[in-house]
Amino acid sequence: MSEPAIRVEGLRVVRGGKLVLDGISVDVAPGVVTGLLGPSGGGKSTLMRAVVGVQRVESGRTTVLGLPAGSPELRSRVGYRTQAPSVYADLTVRENVRYFGRILGVPAAGVDEAIETVGLDAEAGQVAGRLSGGQLARVALAMALLGEPEVLVLDEPTVGLDPVLRRDLWDTFHALADRGATLLVSSHVMDEADRCDELLLLRDGRIIATGTPAALRRRTGAADLDSAFLSLIEGDQ
Repeated sequence: MSEPAIRVEGLRVVRGGKLVLDGISVDVAPGVVTGLLGPSGGGKSTLMRAVVGVQRVESGRTTVLGLPAGSPELRSRVGYRTQAPSVYADLTVRENVRYFGRILGVPAAGVDEAIETVGLDAEAGQVAGRLSGGQLARVALAMALLGEPEVLVLDEPTVGLDPVLRRDLWDTFHALADRGATLLVSSHVMDEADRCDELLLLRDGRIIATGTPAALRRRTGAADLDSAFLSLIEGDQ
């Protein structure tokens, strides 16, 4: 068995006096697309921030590719797409991606490839401040893809996108995994669960289920994942 790409051990996070993550422990396998699913406010973004090393934690530890989360050695090996797109509104799409590409030492061809991957070729010369919310989300995703990182942490990357682009992006995620990348992708939309190789169901700061989509259906006897998740949630109450 290979070592996990991401290992979370006893992670506890308190923010504003509220317990957000309740001592969770979980492994994320390398080279697969793992979906982090659950209702809004359940702790998904906090867990992802801990994985990339920007979340203050009360206790526990998180390692990525065998190193403590946030280690300088991981900066070029981990791509992170935040829930709120981090884009300069006064720069064009290409200028935004090129700027972060220079920081990472990515050549111009890699910048163009990232823009093409997210389907923004036609908008590459547009100023970001004039783009739609869905287009801004794709700019942020392009920046996360720069340099072909070994681990991609994507916080709700398909929100606000049309069904065709969502399908194409999920195909891209799996193509990246086939090339060896590890993807942790969060969503509160349960119909995206079947697009994942592995699933983590997070609710109220606790992992209440893990496994493949097929395994979770078998475990609950449900015909679909919506029903499976409801069964798991009700059983956890």
